[in-house]
Parts: sequence; C-alpha cells; structure tokens
Amino acid sequence: MNSHTSVNYMKQGAVQEKGEEARLTSLVGAVSVSDMVKTTLGPAGMDKILQSVQGGMRITNDGATILKSVMIDNPAARVLIDISRVQDEAVGDGTTSVCVLAGELLRSARELLDKKVHPMSIVEGYRTATDIARKALEKNAHDNSADKAQFREDLLKIARTTMSSKILPSAQELFANLAVDAVLRLEGDPNLNHIQIIKKAGSTLSDSYLDDGFILNKKIGAGQPKRIENPVILLANTALDQDKIKIEGGRVKVHSHAQMEEIEQAERARMEAKCQKIVDHKINVFINRQLVYDVPQQYFAKNNVVCIEHADFEGVERLSLILKADIVSTFDHPDDVKLGTCKLIEEIMIGEDTLLKFSGLPSSRASTIVLRGASGHILEEAERSLHDALCVVSQTVINSKVVLGAGNAETLMANAVELETQKIQGKQALVMQAFANALRQIPVTLADNGGFDGDDLAAQLRGKMFNGDKDCGLDMRSGSIGNVREMGVFESYKCKEHVLMYAAEAAEQILRVDSIVNCAPRQRQ
Repeated sequence: MNSHTSVNYMKQGAVQEKGEEARLTSLVGAVSVSDMVKTTLGPAGMDKILQSVQGGMRITNDGATILKSVMIDNPAARVLIDISRVQDEAVGDGTTSVCVLAGELLRSARELLDKKVHPMSIVEGYRTATDIARKALEKNAHDNSADKAQFREDLLKIARTTMSSKILPSAQELFANLAVDAVLRLEGDPNLNHIQIIKKAGSTLSDSYLDDGFILNKKIGAGQPKRIENPVILLANTALDQDKIKIEGGRVKVHSHAQMEEIEQAERARMEAKCQKIVDHKINVFINRQLVYDVPQQYFAKNNVVCIEHADFEGVERLSLILKADIVSTFDHPDDVKLGTCKLIEEIMIGEDTLLKFSGLPSSRASTIVLRGASGHILEEAERSLHDALCVVSQTVINSKVVLGAGNAETLMANAVELETQKIQGKQALVMQAFANALRQIPVTLADNGGFDGDDLAAQLRGKMFNGDKDCGLDMRSGSIGNVREMGVFESYKCKEHVLMYAAEAAEQILRVDSIVNCAPRQRQ
C-alpha cells in the first residue's frame, strides 16, 4: 500500500483548502471586497446603487452601508466587512479607508508571498511598520482645543472633509455647521441620543435647520388644547386598550343583554380606575408608548389631561433622557415617580406635516436637526453623512488632536516607514517597504477617483514631503499638489489612527490563515 495515499477523515461533503490554495482564496476575496468600495473614496468618489431582493433600493457612498448590504461567502472578505462596521461604530467615519488600506496591505503581502517570504515574517514586518507609522502620525497631529474659536474652526473643517464625498457641495457648509453646533451643545458628552434627526421630504437640502427644542413626530388628539405652557408630563409604557378578560380558554355564558352590559361596565370601571391612578399624579400631559383607546381618552379629556399616544420607542426613550423623567408602567406610587417638565409644548408645521415641539427643556444639550430634501433616497443619504459628521466631531471634542487630510497623513506615515527601512537589513526591509507602498495607495486612489494621474501625484507628494514640505497634499479641484492647511482639509487623529490599526490587524489576521475548513452541509430529510 502506498504510504502517500490521502485519508479522508472528514464527514462526506466537508472541504478543506490547505496552504497556498487557502491563502490565495482568502487574499483574493479580501482584495476584491476592498476594490468594490475603492471607487467611493474621497471627494470625487462615486456612489453605488444597492438593490435588495425585495425590490428596495438605496443610493449611497458610505463604505459601511455598502459592505453591510452585500452577501458574501468568502470568510476573509467578511473580516473586512467586520472591521468596516467596527470603524463605523467606534469613530463614524473612515469606513471606506479602512477597507481599502487593508486590501492594499494584502495585495502587497501577496507579492511578497510570491517571492517566498514567509507569512509570519510579513506579519512581523507589518507590526513594526504600523508602530512607526502611528508614532509619525501622532507627532504631526496638532491640538487647538485651548483656543475655542480656532477649535470650532478645526471641527468645521473636519465635518466638511467627512461630508465632502457624501453630500451635495451646495449644502456642505450648512451641514458642517449643523453638526458642529449640535455637538458643541453636548458640552463634551459623547451620548449622541440628545440629538434627534427628523427627515421630512419636500423643499431642498439647504432648507434643513437645527432646532433647540425636541420635536416628536405626533399630533395632539382632537378636541384637546394645541398649546400647553409649563406642562407636567408623565411618560408611560402601559396598555390602555380595553382590558379583555385574559384567562386562557375561559368562557363566560350570559343569558341576557343586561348581563353583557354588566361585564362591559366592570371592564370600563377597571379601566377608569387605572386612568384615575394616572390622573392622581397631578399631571396635565400624558405620553404613552402604546395605543390609548376611546374610554381612557375621554376620561383624560374630562380631567384636563392632554394625551399623546403611540409615541415610538425611540421618542419615549429620548424624551425620558432630555426631560429627566421616568418611564412608568405601574401607577401605585405617585410620590416616587420623576415627572418631566418644560416651558412649552405646541404643534408646529414642517412641510405639510403636523408635529409636536417641546421648548425650554431642562437639558440644554438636547437639539433636533430637521432634514429637508427632494426625495426619501436623498434624505437617507443626508442622514447617513450627517451621522458620520456628528460621530467624528463628537469624538474630536473628546480627543482633540487633528491631522491633515488629502493624502498628507498617509504619505507622512509611508515616508516615516521608508526612512526606517534604510536602517534594516534582510527581508524585513522588503516587508516594511511593501507596507509603505500600501499606505501610498490611499492618495493614489483619491486622485484616480477624481480623474487625475494618481501615481504621478503620489510620487510628487512623496518627493515634496521628503524635501521638508510637511503641509503638502492633493488639491482635488485642480489635480495638483497644494497646501492642505490653506485648503482646510482636516481629519480627526483618532479616526486616522483607527484606520491604520484596524487595517493592519485585519491584514495580519487574514495572513495567518493557512487552511480553510468548510463543514459538510446538513442533509435534508
């Protein structure tokens, strides 16, 4: 018997890819996902139309949204989708950059593997290079948080840069101001729940505005006052429909209409007793998350309590936060309940819709951004880009270091890594050079997406920076090299650092793979 006969020890249908084959599968998958979002990078990035099986459609430029929507079988590609999602949650922006950089690191690694460099040598070299790049980035970050006016200007520049690829240039300035004003009201609190975004179709994006109150997408019921000054508000999440007799399988036989009437009367009395408990809180506004039926509504109207029903879950949670009130489900202890208050509740019109506005809130941090736009698709994309800007600006308020954008930071890091390679001998120098080349691909892609010669501009950028011009970067309007400080293209240091660290970690994880095991599919009976 031949000793080299392969023994199949796995269940029938299970597949194992080993060594070179497995590595190639994972690298190709990851690089192709990176290439998919590459064209959306930068101020001249293109949009993608995402169509679902059910016929839904989205137009977006947001890397995380695109990657969340694609169904992918390749395991390495899923790693990239994951890092892009985490980048979105941690910082809010840089979702495309992190995916493109990880893809470029893997593309460079593939060339090294073809030269027979061992994967662990590549991982080791990449780790060293990441460390050098991070130190260079930190050294060149600046912090203006001591000067309020200057810091606000930095935040505006960051917001503009974040939204440059996503939103119409005409509305960019307005949206940058909206994001910065809303975040500065938070006074350093990272909780963005104080900021509500309401989308109303009609009019144009440039008619969007920031309101210092809280707007609830509800109307006040018929026959109730449309304006309440200094209200006392009770927030609740309780059932106020007709309480049916909820005994499993219970039956009640009645022999006359009178008996039927008695049961209804008993039910009504029970409901009115519950409403009386609510009225006993000495309130004049009752906001419930669930529906409120006719009997309780009439009871509240009789007792001069304005009732707002079916306020969505987010609305009630947010109201609780900004009115500093409890959400209550039982009403036996009125003294223990924290009631909310504000200066005024009134109905307002936005477009053709009637909404409720709470003004003069106890929490000065609360604000509502009202987005207007021609269609639902435009509004959704505007909300996504505004969300990115809010996240990045709020993170910058906490960690106030700022770096230059427009390909400057990446070139700076690549140059620092390249300088270090000159002191190193052996294959590590090759690996670190590959890392620097991958970093340079970001400015190349930025320029390519704008229709310019990316390789030429990136080479010019490299030369200028080596000659001591630390503020140079891509001018995407003229397709040349310009001064980034004068152009005002700033980015959050935290965002750039996360892009670098996450991309390097993802590339390392994928490079360490030498076998892919696919389990046997479950047999259908």
